[in-house]
Amino acid sequence: QVQLIESGGGLVQAGDSLRLSCAASGRSLTNEAMAWFRQAPGKEREFVASIRWREGNVYIGDSVSGRGTISRIKGENTGYLQLNNLKPEDTGVYYCAASNSRIIVSAMPSNSAYRFWGQGTQVTVSS
Repeated sequence: QVQLIESGGGLVQAGDSLRLSCAASGRSLTNEAMAWFRQAPGKEREFVASIRWREGNVYIGDSVSGRGTISRIKGENTGYLQLNNLKPEDTGVYYCAASNSRIIVSAMPSNSAYRFWGQGTQVTVSS
């Protein structure tokens, strides 16, 4: 089992930057993928970004393309999502997720590829 704890959310202004963290515990990630999804009120959960832990392949969602980067520090068992030039439409609860094993690149944006989920952290962007 993998437990995920997100942090770094908060209230920011449009144009600001934010870095979210996802600390994994329970086992050291090796071949898994870690992803970020977000959900705005009344909307479906949306893919933001994903990274394959061992290879470092990244997949960035269209909604944050050019503004978002995902990274991980293996030794800390922690992943990060950096969001720049935040917009009000970036508002939502951001969830960290991890797969149970290695996944193919084409599966990285799919929420069904991820078995473990954090509780989420709220990001609110004011205009």
